[in-house]
Amino acid sequence: MKSWAEELLHDLNHANADTELFGKIETAAEGLGFEFCAYALRAPWPLSKPRMRWLSNYPEAWQKRYQEARYFDIDPTVRHARRSQSPIVWSEALFSCAPELWREAKSHGLRHGWAQSAFDSCGVGGMLTLARSSKPLTATELAENEVKMRWLVSTAHLSLKRVLMPSLMADPERELTEREVEVLKWAADGKTSGEISTILVISVDTVNFHVKNAVTKLKTTNKTAAVVRAAMLGLLQ
Repeated sequence: MKSWAEELLHDLNHANADTELFGKIETAAEGLGFEFCAYALRAPWPLSKPRMRWLSNYPEAWQKRYQEARYFDIDPTVRHARRSQSPIVWSEALFSCAPELWREAKSHGLRHGWAQSAFDSCGVGGMLTLARSSKPLTATELAENEVKMRWLVSTAHLSLKRVLMPSLMADPERELTEREVEVLKWAADGKTSGEISTILVISVDTVNFHVKNAVTKLKTTNKTAAVVRAAMLGLLQ
């Protein structure tokens, strides 16, 4: 007999549409005692305004209000998720900096919740939130279920990334050659084209040729932007 984690992984791996995937996540969340769940996936590029996708079964009125009021910008759970992958439990103290958001969330039945972020080597970030209208989370409940909740975060992130990322951004890292990546690595270390040509024993023109190709493939405008994007995508690891 498969374990809970194995069954969840199997179900998510065999779902190929975002709605189908999220339905599996909803079912898993319900099994853990939560009537609501939401997942936000953020692409690593562009840095100034990353593309995002939200999937949620929150009440529609709350989803609309959250967007209209731009609560995302002040949501303390989002702020926490940006700097830590540790799970966080909703509380009065947590939302003390955003009392209006907290009051309205509770009015829509979102009174008790838990959230955790997920990041990968390519810079793709996400956050899963599990919530309900009654029964606060207790230490006993967390001791019994938090391992499963954290497993749900990880598997949801991997599965939703697989399905959503192609529509959020291209996949330029598959097009870069080994030499282009190598040149960008040296450029990231502050080496000039002349210094890179000496290190790699190639001409300056050849170095610049590889840089130009990388800039084009990464859909950037100059070498600096190409280096930053390649680093954000995990290509320079």
